[in-house]
Amino acid sequence: MEGSTCRLTAAPEGEPRPSGSRQSGRDAGSEPTRDMRTHFRVCRFIMESGVKLGMRSVPVATACVLYHRFFQRVTPGVYEPYLVAMSCLYLAGKVEEQHIRTRDIINVSHRYFNKGSAPLECDKVFWDLRDSVVQCELLILRQLNFHVSFEHPHRYLLHYLLSVKSLVNRHAWSRTPVAETSWALLRDCYHGDMCILHTPQHIAVAALYLALNSYGVELPVGEKEWWQVLCEDVTKADINAVISDLLRLYDMEAKCI
Repeated sequence: MEGSTCRLTAAPEGEPRPSGSRQSGRDAGSEPTRDMRTHFRVCRFIMESGVKLGMRSVPVATACVLYHRFFQRVTPGVYEPYLVAMSCLYLAGKVEEQHIRTRDIINVSHRYFNKGSAPLECDKVFWDLRDSVVQCELLILRQLNFHVSFEHPHRYLLHYLLSVKSLVNRHAWSRTPVAETSWALLRDCYHGDMCILHTPQHIAVAALYLALNSYGVELPVGEKEWWQVLCEDVTKADINAVISDLLRLYDMEAKCI
């Protein structure tokens, strides 16, 4: 499909076109690969587009998980990441019952790459791109064996925040943005595949742990650590692993700017 106007192109058959290869690279201290940086940027595109489309946090998170799981399964170097991301937004809206029109997704994506431009006309470029988004959605469903409903850390973090809040002096709690920081850290986890490599409970505990430590908020000491009370199977090593992956994402962000 000829689509230089919107900078999102696909093959004439409606399948996503080839792009740069994807490689795994999670060794501690290793430099992020080009594909890791690409996926980071694409997930940022998903999140920014989700905000512009008025999507809730969970549908956006589902779109990111769909994206990461898709590229975890396909042959490296075959599919256009941004076209896959658009289809993930479309599919996530269906999965989470917040339906988004393909036209809105296409126009938001078009403006993302062409700042200040007018919406696309309903011409051949638009309809070809729409067909590509729909065909790519079917491809994602096939690659994931139609397993597109996921458990997210959001509900666990909400429960953990309410539990921790009851243990902290209310004045100290109101002075520190622990809750806001925890939610921000949780959202940032979706920029990389760490969101599918760690369990939702461990991600939620780690986000809260890092937020509490960032502001020096101390919790009452008991027979168990507070995080063991909230999640029995989590260990300090699990928390450190999540935080290490998150800090690696922040380091990658600096290199992606």
